[in-house]
Amino acid sequence: MSTFVKKLRNHVLKNLYQISFLQNQAEQTYEAAVKQHSVNLPVLSVADFNLVESIRREGVVVTSLEALSIPQTGKMFLAAQKLIPEVAKSVCAEEHEYVVHANSEQMMQHPEIFIWGLEKRLLDIVENYIGLPVAYHGAYFRRDLANSVERKSRLWHIDVEDRKILKIIVYLNDVDENSGPFQYIPQSLNSTVAHSLRYKHGYIQEKRLQNVLSPSFWKSCTGSAGTVVFAATSKVFHRGKIPIDQDRFTIFFDYTSRQPTYPFYCKSSLPWEDLLSLAAKANLSEHQKQCVFGVQVCKN
Repeated sequence: MSTFVKKLRNHVLKNLYQISFLQNQAEQTYEAAVKQHSVNLPVLSVADFNLVESIRREGVVVTSLEALSIPQTGKMFLAAQKLIPEVAKSVCAEEHEYVVHANSEQMMQHPEIFIWGLEKRLLDIVENYIGLPVAYHGAYFRRDLANSVERKSRLWHIDVEDRKILKIIVYLNDVDENSGPFQYIPQSLNSTVAHSLRYKHGYIQEKRLQNVLSPSFWKSCTGSAGTVVFAATSKVFHRGKIPIDQDRFTIFFDYTSRQPTYPFYCKSSLPWEDLLSLAAKANLSEHQKQCVFGVQVCKN
């Protein structure tokens, strides 16, 4: 399916989903599902419970791999460091490019990265935040290029795939204000900003946002390699600030519920065949398989 046809299909489907009657039905079904699942949420440690509460309250929480102490972190981070020079070799010289992703072949050579996003503690944290069984959309290894291109994820936006989305972002190199930090607007200000902009969806230019909110309120997530950002990207305006001094290397681990608001916008970071291969080789548990394969979306 061509990119144009996909965009046209998604636009038509989104308009159908926004019909008032269907929306009301969907909201009632969603609220009932959250209430029913509340008794089945995994039990968290005090630290992880506080983390989830902070995500709910602030929209974004910054911590570190060391502080989290998630099993298999060492293997994941080492694999990611090995992948950095491989992704660096594949840079496209086209002027409009701003990011290069590791391809599926490169990711399959380092399965520790994808599998880390399925660690039980992470899934338990995500499930408690989302309030429903988790769909894991995979790991996106990205190199954000130090150039002046301002488009897509470098523009301010709110993600719309689901009512609650959680992205776990791991910095692979040191990121300061000039290295393309993840930026966001405090959750307490989002409704005011959205109202002022008459925002429903899409991307917002920096100059337009400055007209309604001073840059002094914009928050930058800076930190050394190993910094971790938990971002509720359907609840806060956010963007990746343009890197100036150096390219930024990160991994984005993406999660929604298994019945997202707009399933046609959701897809896995790996092709279906690779997911099947990885699940078999890694001997994933039934719960992990459900997180990978349980979401009701198209395979491509």
